[in-house]
Amino acid sequence: MCSSDLFCNFRKTAELTNEQTEVVEGIRNLVGYPIKNPSIYFKALTHRSTLEIHPEISKSNERLEFLGDSILGFIVGKYLFENFPNENEGYLTKYRSNLVNKIALYQAAQKMGLKKYLQYNKKYIKNYSDGLKTILADSVEALIAAIYFDAGMNIVENFVHKWIIRPHFQEEDHFVDSNYKGQLLEYSHSMKYPQPIYEVVKEEGPPHEKYYYIKVTAGSELSGEGKGKSKKIAEQSAAHDALNKSKRIDR
Repeated sequence: MCSSDLFCNFRKTAELTNEQTEVVEGIRNLVGYPIKNPSIYFKALTHRSTLEIHPEISKSNERLEFLGDSILGFIVGKYLFENFPNENEGYLTKYRSNLVNKIALYQAAQKMGLKKYLQYNKKYIKNYSDGLKTILADSVEALIAAIYFDAGMNIVENFVHKWIIRPHFQEEDHFVDSNYKGQLLEYSHSMKYPQPIYEVVKEEGPPHEKYYYIKVTAGSELSGEGKGKSKKIAEQSAAHDALNKSKRIDR
């Protein structure tokens, strides 16, 4: 029987149980837009493992996941193209991968509290190497497709910016595209320059919005400057600048 299941109990009459109404309200808060078609969100949050215990459910979220992956890639690609006008295709491709990989999507799902809305077979998790992390990451892509169908591109762009793009800019390591400090150290050794030294030149802003300005030097032969919302980001930025000046950057 399916009567006790949250999603498969959804009726075409659009009459929702109290539990289903609570889920729709939760999704509405995540999306920031009135939900017009609850069933597509229920589908987006139904993992294929559920079909084993509820065969009456005809489809899982896999098709929505497929489309959501493409929509997410487009939105992130567009953002990077517009905000990094001086970077080449290789750099943008690597940068995009930091935003759309399974780790980033799982972290977004965690921030949203998506697990409490997800339908999956707990037995399946025990036999799955990546377990719930992969299922949650995939559900974010499916949810993106559901938002696209229900509310359109503008709303789904807002959703991706709110839950995926902006949070990663605020976290110190996610937007470090490459280990530029490592590259700079290797280059300095190959050229027999002194080991790079990083120095905080100044700090600006209140504690919760502080920016660090850092200068890196390798003797008198090599130097670079950078800034960031953490010392790690600022050091990577300075190393990037030094490598760029030396025309030795690996992007």
